[in-house]
Amino acid sequence: MTRNKPVPDISPEDVAFMRGLIIYQDFDLIGFDKPSGLPVQDGRGIDRSLDSLLVAFARSNGKRPKLVHRLDAGTSGVIIVAKTQPAAAFFSAEFAERRTRKTYVAMVSGAIPSGREGVIDAPLVKVQEGGRARMIVAKAGRKGAQAARTGWKVLAASGTHALIQLSPETGRMHQIRIHLAHLGCPILGDTVYGTGLQGAPRLMLHALKLEIARPSGVTATLEAPLPDIFGELAEVHGLEDYSGL
Repeated sequence: MTRNKPVPDISPEDVAFMRGLIIYQDFDLIGFDKPSGLPVQDGRGIDRSLDSLLVAFARSNGKRPKLVHRLDAGTSGVIIVAKTQPAAAFFSAEFAERRTRKTYVAMVSGAIPSGREGVIDAPLVKVQEGGRARMIVAKAGRKGAQAARTGWKVLAASGTHALIQLSPETGRMHQIRIHLAHLGCPILGDTVYGTGLQGAPRLMLHALKLEIARPSGVTATLEAPLPDIFGELAEVHGLEDYSGL
């Protein structure tokens, strides 16, 4: 006979915190507006993450929702978890087969593109530096290089700063961050591919919208509004007049 797994302890404050992040829920998934700074998974000294806090939704048998995709710890915005194992397999396939539509917004600084929109088509490869993994743009034919494409659209620009909407066609680690750095305008607050926390208290990348099919065939559209810091820095840099979000 299979025994129920014990449900780990979680504080009432953490339960309330997780429930406060919910932006969407149906029979198959829960959608959250993840705050910047909350890691998605434990590891490397991290013991409080979105994944570990999913115990707030554990059933009596100990089973809890499952991650099906990732966001960097510094990135805020839409992330989903599957409520069941069959739903997890379905959603994982949707991401793997690139059938989802993801929209991000970033605030960048540097050499802002002269055009209004385009596509960054630059293969990426993972390397180890200082014991940590990061991505670099790969030269043609490099072993281990993976195709990576990111659509971009300038929403507002002033001098060396801009708000840019991103539509990644692939889902490589740090793809948007390294692609924008490759374009010449890294994301503000990026401590790996940019100039660090100069001019921004956090990584200024936000997962604005996710469109994904459900097992029923109906598409779920999840949206997370831009955090206040985007509006505050937009005003500082003369980017208040933006639209299209």
